[in-house]
Amino acid sequence: MSLLKQLKEEMRAELIHGILPYWMGRMVDVEQGGFYGQIDGADRIIGGAGKGGILNARILWTFSAAYRVQPDSAYLHMAERAYGYALKYFFDEEMGGTYWLVNADGSPADTKKQIYSQAFFIYALTEYHMASGNEEALAKAKELFHLIEQHSRDTQLGGYFEAYSRDWQLLDDLRLSEKDENEKKTMNTHLHILEAYTNLYRVWKDPRLKKALEALILIFADHIIDTRTGHMNLFFDEQWTRKGTIDSYGHDIEASWLLYEAAQVLGDPALLLRVESLSMQLVQTTVREGLQSDGSIWYETDTRRGHTDTDRHWWPQAEAAVGFMYAWKLSGDAAYLDKSAATWQYISAHLIDRAHGEWYWSIRDGKPNLAEDKAGFWKCPYHNSRMCIEIIRA
Repeated sequence: MSLLKQLKEEMRAELIHGILPYWMGRMVDVEQGGFYGQIDGADRIIGGAGKGGILNARILWTFSAAYRVQPDSAYLHMAERAYGYALKYFFDEEMGGTYWLVNADGSPADTKKQIYSQAFFIYALTEYHMASGNEEALAKAKELFHLIEQHSRDTQLGGYFEAYSRDWQLLDDLRLSEKDENEKKTMNTHLHILEAYTNLYRVWKDPRLKKALEALILIFADHIIDTRTGHMNLFFDEQWTRKGTIDSYGHDIEASWLLYEAAQVLGDPALLLRVESLSMQLVQTTVREGLQSDGSIWYETDTRRGHTDTDRHWWPQAEAAVGFMYAWKLSGDAAYLDKSAATWQYISAHLIDRAHGEWYWSIRDGKPNLAEDKAGFWKCPYHNSRMCIEIIRA
């Protein structure tokens, strides 16, 4: 059996028999609707936990995308459940956009309009439209696109501002999480607007969307990717001055293939050529600095402190498996296919919870990190299911 065929079969098995059954069997909230907000590291459901917009959007994306590669009606049913819950509880019908967080009963808990979250709903709604043919979902995705362009886009210096109040006033605290720098522009938000706009452009060839997607790619090329280091810078002020000193290996490898995917969807040969060079630089830097002999990649390095977080978090491993696969397709170098397989072998041996299902948050000092969630606000089925789906499609 060829390596590629073996990877495809193993990815399909992990998706169908591992990841999806966990979320279908453990996370469905039959009492209050939708999905539970948290399962902790000891695999206990936290029934009163709030439900994050990002979690709900990523569940919607996952089951929609899964249905498109494996048309099982149970997956579409889960996608429909996530979609119905989002429409009822996350969408702000009065002021537009989606809430950041709702309580366990669906009542609003945090009504801020974080652009990162709006982008994920575009990504998910578009995928659900492609899976189901639901035109309302596509209309909602378009509506969110127009809101982002109206409120968040910096018309003077380019890019997008981070976070707004319910009535679309720019917030003082713009952070996604406490570990982030409080800056007006971030790599992370731009990366996920990029993937959202790419997915939307697949089904809606709108000229304004095309222009916005082209501009996003150029923002990465001109501002976010530092070609001197081969890393992306993570935080910026309004004028695109770098703030912070973190190199994130997972984000670098994730961006390497999302940028290439975006340029492919646009179909501009000159832009694609420029992106190919940048993508390979991001991959090569990850291999040189973050990739370990066991196939895993480290989390991040703070260059100012000279400290590297060597934990093997779940999502950078998933993105590395995909990023190396894309690098193989782009370069033709079989060594990258081998690297993709090695990362998957690390995941299979260490990160998958064979007793209870799903993946651990991370491996720390050689052991599963049980202090962090198995499922929750940030621990979603999106990175690992997308790894499986992308390699199946490869």
